Amino acid sequence: MPRDQIRVTRALLSVSDKTGLTDFAAALSQRGVELVSTGGTHRALTEAGLAVREVSELTRFPEMMDGRVKTLHPAVHGGLLAVRDNPEHQAALAAHGIGAIDLLVVNLYPFEETLKAGKAYDDCVENIDVGGPAMIRAAAKNHADVAVVVDVSDYGAILAELAEHDGNLTAITRRRLAQKAFSRTASYDAAIANWLAEVEGRDKAPTFKALGGTLAQSLRYGENPHQSAAFYRLPGTLRPGIATARQVQGKELSYNNLNDTDAAYECVAEFDPARTAAVAIIKHANPCGVAEGPDLLAAYEQALACDPTSAFGGIVALNRPLDAAAARKIVEIFTEVIIAPDASEEALAIVGAKKNLRLLLAGGLADPRAKGEVIRTVAGGFLVQGRDALSVDDMDLKVVTKRAPSEAELADMRFAYRVAKHVKSNAIVYAKGGATVGIGAGQMSRVDSSITAARKAAEAAQRLGLSESLAKGSAVASDAFFPFADGLLAAAEAGATAVIQPGGSMRDDEVIRAADEAGLAMVFTGVRHFRH
Repeated sequence: MPRDQIRVTRALLSVSDKTGLTDFAAALSQRGVELVSTGGTHRALTEAGLAVREVSELTRFPEMMDGRVKTLHPAVHGGLLAVRDNPEHQAALAAHGIGAIDLLVVNLYPFEETLKAGKAYDDCVENIDVGGPAMIRAAAKNHADVAVVVDVSDYGAILAELAEHDGNLTAITRRRLAQKAFSRTASYDAAIANWLAEVEGRDKAPTFKALGGTLAQSLRYGENPHQSAAFYRLPGTLRPGIATARQVQGKELSYNNLNDTDAAYECVAEFDPARTAAVAIIKHANPCGVAEGPDLLAAYEQALACDPTSAFGGIVALNRPLDAAAARKIVEIFTEVIIAPDASEEALAIVGAKKNLRLLLAGGLADPRAKGEVIRTVAGGFLVQGRDALSVDDMDLKVVTKRAPSEAELADMRFAYRVAKHVKSNAIVYAKGGATVGIGAGQMSRVDSSITAARKAAEAAQRLGLSESLAKGSAVASDAFFPFADGLLAAAEAGATAVIQPGGSMRDDEVIRAADEAGLAMVFTGVRHFRH
């Protein structure tokens, strides 16, 4: 077990992020701590007027190979790894003139930032740190005698504890720092390994799969109050969404808020903002209304009309910057979160009147065709799959019925299929005029999803005082094939006139015959959109 306290007499500092460096080092120096440093860190400290030794004085070797080789030396690693109460270790230090290092301060070459910036392959390789992780691991292993700092946010706590304990650091702190240090190098290595796997491209299932992330937010609880939770950002995050979003206002985001907001923003990203405004309203990770329109206000009103009951307390996602007209309408009902690429000043003021309403600005819209990974834990492991990056716009739609769809029906088919991709399976989506009019999600049978969606469309019509269901004359999308004709016939009975589905059932011929007999137009996409 680590000794309760160790005195810090010598510190080695080697950082790429110079934030707070000189103040921290100056405070250490004032406590009589000898400072040793490398390269750019040494220059920064010297320019600040601090007395600091260069690491080459310890190693008796100059930095070489463009700085690739500077700390990989027994004079450094011996000072970090020596066990203080081990006579053999102490004799080795004395015999070779190696001084013990009590505090290591290192943050790594900015590989993740280089990757995020889209730099060239050689630039990414050059920003892979070697000496830094080696020192961090050495110090963290020997946390019984050495403290290691990898996060600038820890500087203040370190100085406070040194002041409280007369220049000493406690075992509890050293263990905490060691845990963070190993987590940091693990996350760093994961980013590099996953990048190389992506660059290589040939190995779809590498022998070792690494995961790493940086804490973005500690959450009050998970899906339920008895579950702990936290939100982590992946290294080199490029995809606009909840990981890139700035929370402008509102209460702290919960686990369910984050999960639902991610679902909402991924759904609305299917709609190109250069082509149309679009709004998705999500409840419990499922769309309860999606629509496109000439502007956000029109799209929101159409999306809300699909299922205003479920929309209460939901998440609203927009594919264009939030404007004042849309903001005024959205705040009329209780909404948990609004997420958009940006917002006008007037819209910010309108939403600002609702102090608890969370507003997130993502800074951009995700590319629905971009590749990526989806990861889900299972007992004893995790599943990894590629993101469902296929768009209905790129699919070869095959007309399989006697009647071909009209241009209006085809437009609604494409719209419905775009939404069905983001509805939990089994998924059925009725759409008309660029808006959902009924959604059936997560049912155990496809016919139940059809019936649920049809009921939603009928209820929406009743709310609007209409005599016919909103499903009348609609297009219906199914995320997977109809295994029997019953689900399709339920859609026809509800009033749908056109169907889009993947096809591929053993009973496709039976389903096609039923569609012909009902006068439906039907197309096959050849692409399934399961979402579990």
